[in-house]
Amino acid sequence: MLTTVQDFGRWGHQASGVPVAGPMDVYSHRLANQLVGNSDTAAALEITLIGPELYVEGDLLCAVTGAEFVVLVGGHAVRHTSPFRAPSGASIRFGERKSGARATLAVRGGLAVASVLGSRSTSLLGRIGPFEGRTLAAGDVLSVGEERRFDDAAWSAYPMVMPRSGARVRAMTGPHDAMFTTGALDTFFSTRFSVTSASNRTGYRLGGTTISHAAAADILSDATPFGSVQVPRSGQPILLMADRQTTGGYPKIATVITADLPIAGQLAPGDWIEFVPCTRAAALDALRLQERRLTGRAR
Repeated sequence: MLTTVQDFGRWGHQASGVPVAGPMDVYSHRLANQLVGNSDTAAALEITLIGPELYVEGDLLCAVTGAEFVVLVGGHAVRHTSPFRAPSGASIRFGERKSGARATLAVRGGLAVASVLGSRSTSLLGRIGPFEGRTLAAGDVLSVGEERRFDDAAWSAYPMVMPRSGARVRAMTGPHDAMFTTGALDTFFSTRFSVTSASNRTGYRLGGTTISHAAAADILSDATPFGSVQVPRSGQPILLMADRQTTGGYPKIATVITADLPIAGQLAPGDWIEFVPCTRAAALDALRLQERRLTGRAR
């Protein structure tokens, strides 16, 4: 079971080598918090592939977004992407996963775990955050806080369409695309890659056609944004994700646009991924549309 506490991440410490962490799917994290009346940044649970069984002490208002699971509260199914009540003494049990890879469970008031370097996120790479930076285990107790934005929960939402077996994501070329052969970008944007079993919150190792470097396959280490596609000497790309290291020494052929990172975060080992070229202007338009959907202003 891979269930962790996440908020928006541990920003401002990358110069000291501290990973950011945070949600793999920030859209669904924000949406879940909105549905229960929290601020977008409130800490919630990220549930990967297999869900936990949780026991409730005190009446709670909850919401599950992102990956679609069968969720039972006290033995009764609740709706995905809708607020629901969990009475004291009931259990919240995650059953069959139908689509997507990662669900967010938000509780009104947020999860009141200790903040480390300004964040409640769990960094599995750095072993930083709640429960000494590990996944949740049997017997762990989570307290609920009072972090709220609305007097009432939001009862309507624009959930993302979850991928089923794969997804296309838009990417901007660079910053090191000049370090690859003339046909490397064509190969990158025309190949259907697979997310291999050697993938996790740090990054997805992608199987498929190799990408050829023009010369050296190493660079002086520089910053590694979420969504960077590194290509090591093997030619097999690595898509860096939420738990990525702060710097890396492999050239980056492209970067997935911010608006499509939530979709990438919903992929699981065995799924396919294709990259579609995108301009900076189109990337900004996509992000503005996503923000309108989250604020209920999209048409």
